[in-house]
Amino acid sequence: MWDRRPPEEIRTERLLLRSPRPADAQAIFEEYARDPEVTRYLSWKPHASVEETATFLKEAIARWQTGTSFAWVLTRAGEDRPIGMISLRPQGHRAEVGYVLGRRYWNRGYMTEAVRAVVAWALAQPHVYRVWAVCDVENLASARVLEKAGMHREGMLRRWSVHPNVSPEPRDCLCYAIVR
Repeated sequence: MWDRRPPEEIRTERLLLRSPRPADAQAIFEEYARDPEVTRYLSWKPHASVEETATFLKEAIARWQTGTSFAWVLTRAGEDRPIGMISLRPQGHRAEVGYVLGRRYWNRGYMTEAVRAVVAWALAQPHVYRVWAVCDVENLASARVLEKAGMHREGMLRRWSVHPNVSPEPRDCLCYAIVR
């Protein structure tokens, strides 16, 4: 847990990153949580119901309150409908980033913009020296997001993470990081 919590809102040129609300469940379910293509390389299966998404949001809000993880809903500036989500998980002097974006919004630079903003905030904290993320070796789009956000590929973590939509066994992941 960190002494200083991230802001509940982060604004970028085209996005508002804001803390999640229970009322976001329907839009998140519709935009990406139920989409097997979006969730292909994630550590969770597509949600089968909006209730499953609502439960996830309750857990994300609780983790924010305990300081174990900070998730922001991504919305386009001037809109309030969630298009994705990004999280920052504190781990002492380092923090891990994870994210998801609705398919309709791919290839527009939104996630790169969000990752840059979250990484910049984290590295501005005096106790954070490393921000890192992993992605499945086959998830080239995610690897490119991390590279464009300024992270450097450090290597491959063998049998690192289970991506149940691809395989029940742990898969190799690429590790990216930025340090100060």
